[in-house]
Amino acid sequence: MTEYVGLTWDHPRGRTALEAASGDLGDGDTLRWEVQPLEGFESAPIDELARRYDLLVLDHPHLGDALANDSIRPLDALFDEAQVRAWADAAVGPSIASYSLDGRLWALPLDAATQVSVRRRDLVVDAPETWDDALALAERGLVATSLAGPHAFLSLCSIAVSLGDAPGRDLPFFDRAIALRALDLLTRLSSEAPEGTAALNPIGLLDRMRDRGDIGYIPLVYGYVNYSSPVIAFDRAPASDGRIGSTIGGTGIAVTRRSEPSAALLTHLRRLLSDETQRGFIPSHDGQPGLRAAWTDTAVDTAAHGFYSRTLSTIDASWIRPRVAGYIPFQSEASAIVRAVVAGKRDAAGALDAIDERFAALVDASTGSATRGGGSATRGETPFKETA
Repeated sequence: MTEYVGLTWDHPRGRTALEAASGDLGDGDTLRWEVQPLEGFESAPIDELARRYDLLVLDHPHLGDALANDSIRPLDALFDEAQVRAWADAAVGPSIASYSLDGRLWALPLDAATQVSVRRRDLVVDAPETWDDALALAERGLVATSLAGPHAFLSLCSIAVSLGDAPGRDLPFFDRAIALRALDLLTRLSSEAPEGTAALNPIGLLDRMRDRGDIGYIPLVYGYVNYSSPVIAFDRAPASDGRIGSTIGGTGIAVTRRSEPSAALLTHLRRLLSDETQRGFIPSHDGQPGLRAAWTDTAVDTAAHGFYSRTLSTIDASWIRPRVAGYIPFQSEASAIVRAVVAGKRDAAGALDAIDERFAALVDASTGSATRGGGSATRGETPFKETA
């Protein structure tokens, strides 16, 4: 008889379904969930949490630290090969690929999300197709951008992807010419944003868009099906020459090293990722499923006011962040640098140099390689590409 304890994030999308499905697992085992705020989910040290909980709901960039500290168990050691392969085939977008590293699976793709666009239907009738369309709305004071916490950097990365870059795969982190264009675009999109929006996390931005009506459009913000309504519409992210740029997020469930998972617990996890649960129980309990079958289910999409069908192409094109030890604090530092550029307090070239230098140091610390230069370095391949 074991009581398992999990940690998830404090939002209906993160907690309601997990709590409703928890309790008695059978064979005398039980499961209960505790919660942490969104900011903790985005930045809390994974090794500390893994010492306190049996299950962790995490984002894929935590994998670098989790593996460096041997904090979580490989799930292919707990589930058979056929089951893991079935999940890989069923997941939407690169959800399961984002939790796969060094040829192993480290978390189950419970929830799938990526940066998409969102608009108030009464203020913006048609979703912008391109960045030029988005800029036209910004000039009218209708656009807010997601800049708080790590999101300024993630927005920059997504714009860079749409302009043709593959951030973080090589050194330096960005293609310099593309990154300069992306920074300029993010700055212009942010220039006429309603006062106070730069300090809001995605939940705060969506709350304000719904409640105050002074935000007409956000070009890149993590999609929350809970906000999709006759008033709020989610759409694909703007494109450049047909390329969509977006940074995948969502959540996966990891099993920590402190846990000795029983057959009952593994059966429970398998049930959470089942087609039936993902298409029925998860959506009916404020969740955002991770399987393509749910995203393409007409009834699920209709109940969500078209959220899934309108954003599917964006999640399919989304970018996976590096999974290297130390990435989470790097992301926070890089985002502060980007916010300074957007606010006119730092020059773009110097900011990109600082980001490149920090990422090169991160790579050096993880690989023991010789120090590489910053913005002027030759782009050489790093060992942190995603693996399927």
